[in-house]
Amino acid sequence: MDTLEKPPHRPDSPSSPRSWAVDEVAALFDLPFADLMFQAQTVHREHHDPNAVQRSTLLSIKTGGCPEDCGYCPQAARYDTGVGSAPMLSVDAVVEAARTAKANGATRFCMGAAWRSPKQRDLEPVLAMVRQVRALGLETCATLGMLKPGQAGQLREAGLDYYNHNLDTAPEFYGDIVSTRTQDDRLDTLAQVRSAGMNVCCGGIVGMGETRRQRAGLIATLANLQPYPESVPINHLVRVPGTPLENEDALDPLEFVRTVAVARIVMPRAMVRLSAGREEMSEPVQALCFLAGANSVFYGDRLLTTGNPDVERDHALFARLGIHGLDPAMPPATADAILAPGT
Repeated sequence: MDTLEKPPHRPDSPSSPRSWAVDEVAALFDLPFADLMFQAQTVHREHHDPNAVQRSTLLSIKTGGCPEDCGYCPQAARYDTGVGSAPMLSVDAVVEAARTAKANGATRFCMGAAWRSPKQRDLEPVLAMVRQVRALGLETCATLGMLKPGQAGQLREAGLDYYNHNLDTAPEFYGDIVSTRTQDDRLDTLAQVRSAGMNVCCGGIVGMGETRRQRAGLIATLANLQPYPESVPINHLVRVPGTPLENEDALDPLEFVRTVAVARIVMPRAMVRLSAGREEMSEPVQALCFLAGANSVFYGDRLLTTGNPDVERDHALFARLGIHGLDPAMPPATADAILAPGT
């Protein structure tokens, strides 16, 4: 009887950075499902505890009123989604939410604000939030929109571990989803984050009407960042009424699992996170995502403005799967760790 051999793995090395052609990534997507899962799980076990999942909590510190036109976003002021503009939360309220998240098992706390780009007067309270949340022993992450020169450095000095700025989709499909900024604008912010010495959290959204090849293009773009992101959120479109994508056809759940698996193979040391859309995923689909190499989740009852599986449901699922949380004492990943050979 034929047996599957261990799949070839292309190691990362600072002296020989890897690059992935879209054709190569597309070929991974096209593998028979069992072969793709085998390869992803093999790569995952080479670099991670296969039964550990990082639990992250995301809090909207400034909701609604965004001037952008991202077709998936309920916080865009131009769409009637029932999400109004709200003032920024107080520093005390954010810190209390972080304490609760930590008590519930989260080890990373992410703060999101619906801005195109933060003004300096807006950034000052965020810096205080970062300092106080980090003092609780939590990894810190923020997503605040495009950064102006010098702002990434201020966030790093305050103790921010990760900055999130997603590429959303493939370069050639990006203009179909967003017109108020370009993907190059996003890449510029990511370059500022890297220059400031921070870790990058960057992924995308699938199920927005893109083709499989365009999904491959998104994953290839992420993998070819030098270095690739330490944290890669894979979002499933939440079809919010009032947004341009509310009537988009639902993505085949196994196609979402394939996306997770391919991300794991081409970015072997990254934390691959199940992000938006998890509330609509069945538990078997989530289990397949963990098997495919996802090892981080957003944890709690809400994301920025959409639902999320609650803590009790997650506890029950993780117990059934034998999944435990990552050691909160583990330091955050760094770019050097991502590129270090032989680890």
